[in-house]
Amino acid sequence: MGNLRSIDGPHKDRRREPRTDIDIGLTVWGVDMRGDRFLQEAHAREVSLSGALILGLDCELRSGDVIGILYRGKKARYRVVWVHFSGTSDKIQAAVHRFAPDDCPWKELLQEEPADHETKASPTLPESRH
Repeated sequence: MGNLRSIDGPHKDRRREPRTDIDIGLTVWGVDMRGDRFLQEAHAREVSLSGALILGLDCELRSGDVIGILYRGKKARYRVVWVHFSGTSDKIQAAVHRFAPDDCPWKELLQEEPADHETKASPTLPESRH
């Protein structure tokens, strides 16, 4: 997959796992700062098993808020780590971290690269002495 790449940047030393740069559409829901419920489409980038950068949010969130994310029929709860207003539009960006009991909705996107590596390595295994 040519559109995936690992992110190496100023935050690399703080991250516990690698992030993959991919643009995926998803649905986000929760309660905003005013106590109003919201449901909207957004995009995720820099995804990992435990988090992502969510782009294109219309709702006002703050650090510590809990939101739900739905991606291809799989949903999980995330805590907002930080929020940033985009300089080019009135949209909001938020870094989020997944609650441990919930499964990562985009896990299959992150496992494609290691699975390809295992597939390439396995033909050498049958050649070993049996």
